[in-house]
Amino acid sequence: MAEQLADHTTLRLGGPARSWVRATTEAELVEALSTVEGPVLVLGGGSNLVVADAGFDGTVVEVATSGVHADIEGDDATCGGVVVTVAAGESWDELVALAVGRGWVGVEALAGIPGLVGATPIQNVGAYGQEVSQTIARVRVWDRVLKGVRTFANADCGFGYRTSRFKADSGRHVVLDVTFQLRQGDLGAPVQYAELVRVLGVELGRRAPLADVRDAVLDLRRAKGMVLDPADHDTWSAGSFFTNPVVDPAQVPEGAPAWPQADGRVKVSAAWLIERAGFHKGYGSGSVGLSTKHTLAITNRGGATTEELLALAREVRNGVEATHGIRLVNEPVLVGCEL
Repeated sequence: MAEQLADHTTLRLGGPARSWVRATTEAELVEALSTVEGPVLVLGGGSNLVVADAGFDGTVVEVATSGVHADIEGDDATCGGVVVTVAAGESWDELVALAVGRGWVGVEALAGIPGLVGATPIQNVGAYGQEVSQTIARVRVWDRVLKGVRTFANADCGFGYRTSRFKADSGRHVVLDVTFQLRQGDLGAPVQYAELVRVLGVELGRRAPLADVRDAVLDLRRAKGMVLDPADHDTWSAGSFFTNPVVDPAQVPEGAPAWPQADGRVKVSAAWLIERAGFHKGYGSGSVGLSTKHTLAITNRGGATTEELLALAREVRNGVEATHGIRLVNEPVLVGCEL
């Protein structure tokens, strides 16, 4: 029986794959990418993926590589920095927990994000005032066009809000490993997110203990249904379905939470736009709906189809555009389907 993608995505949606390869070493991963013919879908944790009900008429290459290597260990650790190279197939949340436990500073506010390390530079994963681009030193990839290994320094990765050169040239670069430059210490990076400041009880820009930051972020994410829990259908999602739009200042609706950007534009809260367009928490009927905890997540309430989920996403997107004149863009990657 063909492997079902629904068994490998956090939405629990998606039909069968024509064939499947699980790569547990870098050599196996490179071999699969070099030899498999026809369409290829590289699969990590499945947390940012919406797959068609018809499935994928090609080969899924599942990234299951492992390895975390620091340039200093144990008693060699000082108050300076540490360089950590992590295989693409490692769990991101487990890496954050490891970093906090070892006193590696810079990713503690990214706790609870599902998926694998290899996906983080593609999306430039971020939350609660941190982005992986702030700590990534380099990304090593397999270039499917040049058919060879390439290494990109941070400055060459084209990082932006939820994007990178790897996302812009989708399908060309498959991440093999990511190298992080992290500081060492007991205190996290300066807290830059108002909600996190409130929970931690510190001033904006001040530091808090690493473990406290991680625990606070996990509590905040759980309250929004953003920490995976098989028993909670609010977590049967792809996380935030829409990115916060970046628009000209004149387009910002009155009263909308907004953050000025370096290029003169303004980032606007997608959740605020959705709610003011009439879509409340829990909106929907039948097998799909907005999360009862956070309007940015579109959830599978059990027994849903991908097309049902996309129909709700279109309704929300179109409703926001009709109300505010701003067109939301989906954050998850769509495979075999369109919004």
